Amino acid sequence: MNLAEARAVLLSPLGPVARAGGRTRHVSVSFEFFPPKTDESEESLWASIRRLAPLNPSFVSVTYGAGGSTRERTHRTVKRILDETSLRPAAHLTCVEASRDEVDQVAREYWDSGVRHIVALRGDPPAGFGGAYAPRNDGYLNATELTAGLAKVAPFEISVGVYPEKHPESPSLDHDIDVLKAKVDAGATRAISQFFFDFDAFLRFHDRVRAAGVTVPIVPGIMPVTNFKGLKRMAESCRTAVPDWMGNLFEGLDDDPETRRLIAGAVAAETCARLEEEGFEDFHFYTLNRADLVYAICRVLGLREQIA
Repeated sequence: MNLAEARAVLLSPLGPVARAGGRTRHVSVSFEFFPPKTDESEESLWASIRRLAPLNPSFVSVTYGAGGSTRERTHRTVKRILDETSLRPAAHLTCVEASRDEVDQVAREYWDSGVRHIVALRGDPPAGFGGAYAPRNDGYLNATELTAGLAKVAPFEISVGVYPEKHPESPSLDHDIDVLKAKVDAGATRAISQFFFDFDAFLRFHDRVRAAGVTVPIVPGIMPVTNFKGLKRMAESCRTAVPDWMGNLFEGLDDDPETRRLIAGAVAAETCARLEEEGFEDFHFYTLNRADLVYAICRVLGLREQIA
């Protein structure tokens, strides 16, 4: 696919941009960021936040690193969002490398500072995703226990994660759905999906969740990526399928970043347009701390900057 062909995908009469003009529903978006490691990356993060904030997201979340390695940076980023913006931050909390008392204390501090939304995750082990997970004897065993503990600390809104193509450590999707039901019973109010590219797999998962009696919102996680090699590495680590057609779209474009960006935008916008047609109105964007493509896709979804 060359530059003209990628542009045609976006602008064709049946494409996502054209379909956006006939929208009758209002969509809601949320954005995920990760805490910066350097002064340069901090500047990039805040440039992205400033670019996306006027779109009035329902919330923005800030992640933890593997083994809780970014805990302090996560806390500082959440506090700065609270202090310097009107955004509603959702702080990630995990079970790894912390006692129950330590996690509960962090949660209480978040509540006292004004945070009302937690993303409760088991978390990756210190060795990173795919490593062996071993809970601390004095810690929360898993995300279900963590959710129940947070609900006791304060009446948080609690989001949890789901894997439409099965968690890498799970024996089956049925087991994953049972775990999700337990999280909801423990206090979870929303589930956010891992990023995906197999549209039908996500819909099948959603149907099975609803058939199992789970009624909380299942929010699709969308990640527009221009670096296909990097995407393959991320997808492999979490066992997310990357269809052959995506590889075909990016083939031969290693030295053509402009076309890669157009293709990434077209793929993500098409996914959102198809999800809208299936009745979805909420979208969670994994921004990778970059605003450009996410901002463009939100425009396709009909969002406009809201000037205070």
